[in-house]
Amino acid sequence: MSSVVNVNGQVTDGADAKISVFDHGFLFGEGVYETIRTYRQKPFIFDRHMARLRASADRIELPVPLSDVAIRQRVDETMAALRGPGERYIRVLLTRGVGELNYNPADCPEPSLVIVVKPLEEVPDDVLRQGVKIVVVPMMRNHPASVNPLIKSNNLLNNALAMQQAMKHGGVEGLMRNHRGELAECSQSNFFIVRDGEALTPPLSAGLLAGLTRQLLLELGPTIGVPVRECVLTDADLSTASEAFFTSTTKELLPVVRIDNLIVGSGQPGPITGRLLELFRQTALTQSA
Repeated sequence: MSSVVNVNGQVTDGADAKISVFDHGFLFGEGVYETIRTYRQKPFIFDRHMARLRASADRIELPVPLSDVAIRQRVDETMAALRGPGERYIRVLLTRGVGELNYNPADCPEPSLVIVVKPLEEVPDDVLRQGVKIVVVPMMRNHPASVNPLIKSNNLLNNALAMQQAMKHGGVEGLMRNHRGELAECSQSNFFIVRDGEALTPPLSAGLLAGLTRQLLLELGPTIGVPVRECVLTDADLSTASEAFFTSTTKELLPVVRIDNLIVGSGQPGPITGRLLELFRQTALTQSA
């Protein structure tokens, strides 16, 4: 069994999971989600993920039908159905639910809650040692007045197109700009550069998702003498970086050694990236003990 899925309380093998084609999450992309990973097979910072899920849902006036405790119970039940060692990838999706072929929320009486659990694909050690290439892509990040990037939306076409463009040019991530031409975020992650001993990341006002790994670094970095702060960044700042990395729930911190044809710093993962990754992992394991 490679995955287990819980659809509105019913747990099945991933291959047998079904949801109606009239669900507005499928028809119109109306829904929000969270991606959670485990440490020691325990969901990490589950409370923060639920707070962000509810904030996203509020922004599209989508009711969350269960309490955090009840959602956690469903997550645990779904995880229990997937046997075997290793960490878990968990995706919690909340949609408007089944309704008519229109945009009227009143015609969707019950939201749908889907939970996907599968083995987590860890980042290989050789990738961490060598670093990765990312690509600055022409796709603009959604303007906050259209689909606000603070909404962790199931509608990921903007992100998918950016990632596909990056892959065409040999990148593992696509770095997007906002409507002002400032750097915003990557297609699946938040972006950082290191300059003069500080880790700098675009502010939320640049139009990006409030990443939870990003937020933890803002909190944790100063505890080991590494300032981590928000800063407006543009393309010109890339050549000033001694290090770069991106952050996400599943990839933690991944060192970036090349951006398009630009070699970042020495062309090797840097010491500050390594220290922050070590600190993050220690924190995650300690909180999951």
